[in-house]
Amino acid sequence: MHFCRLPIRYTESIGNGVLFVKQIELLKTLDLLKQHNIVSFSARQLKSYMPGESDAAFKETVKRAIKAELLERVCRGAYVNPREFKYHNYKLEAIAVVLRSGGYPYVSLESALSEYGIISQVMLNRLTVMTSGRSQTYKTKYGVIEFTHTTRTDMEVMENTLQKEGRPLRQAIPALAVKDLKRVKRNTQLIDYGILEELLNE
Repeated sequence: MHFCRLPIRYTESIGNGVLFVKQIELLKTLDLLKQHNIVSFSARQLKSYMPGESDAAFKETVKRAIKAELLERVCRGAYVNPREFKYHNYKLEAIAVVLRSGGYPYVSLESALSEYGIISQVMLNRLTVMTSGRSQTYKTKYGVIEFTHTTRTDMEVMENTLQKEGRPLRQAIPALAVKDLKRVKRNTQLIDYGILEELLNE
């Protein structure tokens, strides 16, 4: 996903006579980003929308924006536009995108297998994602995001995943999701091989 840089000018509030100029400009920026379907941001991306801000000024702006409910911090380094995010159908995926913006992270393991009906386990508040980055787990108010490292090449990922309309992340095809599960030595006892075979033969 590509994040656009917007030439928004932020002016300083004057003393204690708070004019909320920064908040107003931030609100305009968030509305513009929504037009590009961008409702979640990393700290770095968010700072890029505030050109000229020092680190200290940026932290203060974010702090005030969170207090004014213009921004919501969902976990360390990740923020969302709360006015729009509540309508998002793939909240954990939208957060995962900004936490792992490099390479091609994709939904796999139990999350993908559950969607395909290959395992009966329902993944309501947990998202399992394969990434070329390090393995790490993030806890957010919307659920848990579990990143598991993979050495698969970008070409392998592109050839064995699907991009569904409206979804932030690519999703492993059934065969890849099962291979990933076995490769990282996860529990395979829940796999319904009858359903897997039907999907592989479609």
